[in-house]
Amino acid sequence: MVELNHQVIKEALASLEFHTKAIINGKAVDALSGKTFPAENPATGQVFTHIALCGEEDVELAVQNAREVFERGDWSRLAPADRRRIMVKFADLIDEHALELALLEVVEAGKPVSETLYTDIHETAECIRWHAEATDKIYDQVCPTSRDNLGMIIREPIGVVAAVLPWNFPAQMAAWKLGPALSMGNSIIIKPAEITTLSTIRLAELALEAGIPAGVFNVIPGEGSVVGQALGLHMEVDCCAFTGSTSVGRKFLEYAAKSNLKRIILELGGKSPQIVMPDVVDLKTTAQHVAAAAFWNMGENCSSGSRLIVHESLKEPLLKALLTEMEGWQLGDPLDPEVKLGSMIGQKHMNNVLSYIEKGLEEGAELRLGGKQVLKETGGYFVEPTIFDNVTNDMTIAQEEIFGPVLSVITFKTEEEAIQIANDTNYGLASSLHTENIHVANRMARLIKAGTVSINCFSEGDSTAPFGGFKQSGFGGRDKSLAAHDQYAELKTVWYENR
Repeated sequence: MVELNHQVIKEALASLEFHTKAIINGKAVDALSGKTFPAENPATGQVFTHIALCGEEDVELAVQNAREVFERGDWSRLAPADRRRIMVKFADLIDEHALELALLEVVEAGKPVSETLYTDIHETAECIRWHAEATDKIYDQVCPTSRDNLGMIIREPIGVVAAVLPWNFPAQMAAWKLGPALSMGNSIIIKPAEITTLSTIRLAELALEAGIPAGVFNVIPGEGSVVGQALGLHMEVDCCAFTGSTSVGRKFLEYAAKSNLKRIILELGGKSPQIVMPDVVDLKTTAQHVAAAAFWNMGENCSSGSRLIVHESLKEPLLKALLTEMEGWQLGDPLDPEVKLGSMIGQKHMNNVLSYIEKGLEEGAELRLGGKQVLKETGGYFVEPTIFDNVTNDMTIAQEEIFGPVLSVITFKTEEEAIQIANDTNYGLASSLHTENIHVANRMARLIKAGTVSINCFSEGDSTAPFGGFKQSGFGGRDKSLAAHDQYAELKTVWYENR
């Protein structure tokens, strides 16, 4: 693993190249229209390159090629052990190019370089490797028939998979779709977020270098309203996996209904609760996890623990510990290895976060930390980590997904009230529960309506753990774990009668 320092980063930046073309059928190509769009560094507000702006005609070409290679069997009929070996090589290449991939995400998304390198890109490689290793270790089944019959239950790749990705974890979210979809033998077309495209293009190039056949992994940059919609409506796309907002997720269900009833997998928004029970003793450690849940990746995280639901007896001591913890969260240039908080993804999003902060003040919440745009002289889009006290769960900042560094503190008196507040939202993606009592932990974990409940920590689990949401936080499946393999497969019954 690379040891980061300013000199290492400076040298790597000097040699950094921007690969800006679409990847279709194994080739880097311009959009058929010749159009491009600007890529902006949100930490400086400066445009640093231009990327191919694809349209419906590019989608048509990519889908045709993906379908042809799938039906030909270049990847779909390859022996599972051979797919495993190639995917492991792909993961190894991601590790070899980790700093390059990390820097692409830093300059495009404003993410802190240390976090991006040591967490995001590392976990991208590990995700691909984990699913690769599962490829030749998943068994099909035999039905419990009489001696006169033989019934086999077989998984087959679903076909052409379209993945429409968010901008907050570009490479990692690509891996969450790529790992299981490739492992099962599918062809895949990725539409990265318009504002974070470069690392996904580079991943496709590394996949080709590893030996994944041309046409199996394609990247179509462009606008969601054009490329995403075209993929969602295409009759030759068999499955669409989308991570992003709930409002856009609904559109993919409409696209499926209007086209071929393709399988839809949605991982959507969240308003995750962090419950702190009155028996918690180690407030310093709890504050560290609360801060990580709320402010990791500048709060631009669908599982962000944006609601701190704390017993009234612990509110002030926990807030004191939390404010002390935040003193160590340096905000600034995301290329500085000491920085923990980078910029917002863009000016429009920054203004939206600031408008939520204003709304919180208007509705009577008390500002205990932050609340302002800072570092304006950089030209970038930086917002201070913000903590609101005296929040009620009916306030806008407690109900709507802000997707920024804003934490709402809400108190409760009883366990039943804590559960009621935690579940009083349209979302159900993730949650955290802090308690010293294992019986309380088990009882409350079963009552919290969320796809993930982390106990005495903030975690989404590792590659072995399914990730997805209840209610309006998800639909149709899960990312990660073996559960993700089945959603990119069709289940077939083959029935024999002995003669």
